[in-house]
Amino acid sequence: MAQLSGTIVIATHNAGKLKEIGALLAPYGLNCISAGALGLPEPAETGKTFVENALLKARAASEGSGLPALADDSGLCVEALGGRPGVYTADWAERQWFEGPPGRDWYMAMGKVEGMLAELGPEVDRSCHFACVLAIAWPDGDCAVFEGRANGTLTWPPRGTMGFGYDPVFVPLGYSRTFAEHDPEEKHGISHRADAFAKLVAEQFG
Repeated sequence: MAQLSGTIVIATHNAGKLKEIGALLAPYGLNCISAGALGLPEPAETGKTFVENALLKARAASEGSGLPALADDSGLCVEALGGRPGVYTADWAERQWFEGPPGRDWYMAMGKVEGMLAELGPEVDRSCHFACVLAIAWPDGDCAVFEGRANGTLTWPPRGTMGFGYDPVFVPLGYSRTFAEHDPEEKHGISHRADAFAKLVAEQFG
């Protein structure tokens, strides 16, 4: 497997995700630039699993830039909802044409999850986990995949202003605060992305 060095493309147009991934990679001397900053298009996420989507995004960014690329595909999996939203986590936040301007409304998405749980009754199992797959693609076609997970429970109403996505309703196992109530440094130590990154670091820089 090739080793990461120099400049690497982070295959995202999401500023929050770029900031979080960049912070995790900072100690290893990598210069991170986003696919969005390079003007690369976002490929359609047609995979049925986190692994398929992460590889799809990493390969597209590497081919488009001629540089190594790192992609993240992550999502919230709720036990009582059969693992949904899962790979469709971001899709649940997409506004429809009649709901307002194009974009993602995460409060709406969190409310959708909570509404579905409420329909199952007050004793519903609220356990869930965040899954993260990191995929690296090199211009020569070589690829590597690293998987991470953070277990927890869902709370309502949302709490906290840090983080992004479903962070305000996710309470990691062993904690009383949501991800959005943890400062970034704390979250980096316990998140699903941190778990996947620990495996990447062990392979790439260990």
